[in-house]
Amino acid sequence: MNAAGSLGFAPDLHGPVDLKRLGAFITNPISGAGRSPAHGMRFAAYVGGFLVHTGHPNPGLKIALRRHAAQWRRSVLPVWVHLLAQDADTLARMVRTIEGIEGIAGIEIGFGPDVSAASASAFVSASQGELPVLARLPMERALELAEVVSAAGASAISLGPPRGAVSIARNEILQGRMYGPAVLPLALAAVQSLVRSGFNVIGAGGIYRQEDMDAMLAAGATAVQLDAALWLGF
Repeated sequence: MNAAGSLGFAPDLHGPVDLKRLGAFITNPISGAGRSPAHGMRFAAYVGGFLVHTGHPNPGLKIALRRHAAQWRRSVLPVWVHLLAQDADTLARMVRTIEGIEGIAGIEIGFGPDVSAASASAFVSASQGELPVLARLPMERALELAEVVSAAGASAISLGPPRGAVSIARNEILQGRMYGPAVLPLALAAVQSLVRSGFNVIGAGGIYRQEDMDAMLAAGATAVQLDAALWLGF
């Protein structure tokens, strides 16, 4: 499947990706209220990949539904809506709204890098209902948070990109999410640790080749999510 943020808000049959090769479609992150793009520099390359800081811009759930719900209903793939976890009450209302839409197979909850264990548990609990829930945990903290989100009802754990910092000018540092082949060793280590601890994991991060997908599955992942590799066509 694609990772959240890689293929837009709805499947595009005319895009560069052959959707028949995917098993599910994950939407771009959606929040309760609209979010504007981050200000200033948003992209920087480093050896082995690149870093982005976007602020997760999106129109908010109400407008997203108006624009994309019909496409989700007609989708050739099961659609999983990725919701940003901001507060439990808002998240619960968003989930209740989405449950009534035809074509939605599940929900993926995205957590901020500094989410506490208590908040992560509360977010997953608030998301429980008719649809299965994936908990997309920050890669660096996945093992730390896996137990609480699983106990709260998450069907599986997916991995959000790790965060880092890149120097973009003298005395200026850009912080953001890391993508590229150099992320794969971190992602594989996270998958191995989670699988050894008995968690159901969807591997993600640094997957660019068939061999990378094979390695994730060999490490025990039940499925994989592709991110920036999809921008090259697939």
